[in-house]
Amino acid sequence: MKKTGGIVLALCAMAFSAPVVHAGGAEVFQACVECHGASAEKSAMGKSQVIQGWPSSQIVDALNGYKAGTYGGPLKALMKVQVDKLDAAAIQDVAEHISGL
Repeated sequence: MKKTGGIVLALCAMAFSAPVVHAGGAEVFQACVECHGASAEKSAMGKSQVIQGWPSSQIVDALNGYKAGTYGGPLKALMKVQVDKLDAAAIQDVAEHISGL
């Protein structure tokens, strides 16, 4: 019994320390749709810029700025919470997705 418990504990520790794998840009964008619209055509909560048509580099800069706390207006704190979940690859992927909408 003790050996089994040790194995389970080791597997749980590995699961919690494993790197987070992000989904593709379209999947990441699903968290954005409610505020920004399915095609990024909306001003989020009537306060943000419409991001549809932005080049991916502008989106990456904005998302990294939100993450660093150096970019944004009235929704800055809300966006920081959202972007903090993303790694650099996920930010790039979602930026490319949005720029293609």
